[in-house]
Amino acid sequence: MNYKGFTDDSDKIETSNDINVSEKPSNSEKINSGRVDINVLKSKLEAQQGKELRKNIFIFLFCVLLLGSIGIFLSL
Repeated sequence: MNYKGFTDDSDKIETSNDINVSEKPSNSEKINSGRVDINVLKSKLEAQQGKELRKNIFIFLFCVLLLGSIGIFLSL
């Protein structure tokens, strides 16, 4: 078997000659520059904040339960 690893002294670097593909944006759909409904933005923001709040409450309760269980364990 032939293992190359880090000792491979290959000076060949392959590059893509297709420049047009890299210049195009990944989203080829037409961008709509119409008005934005503020109520939609508010609802998205409230949903995101609700998820964050639930995560923070879960972490807080976990820490309280952990400290309580450690306190009970050490008092015995």
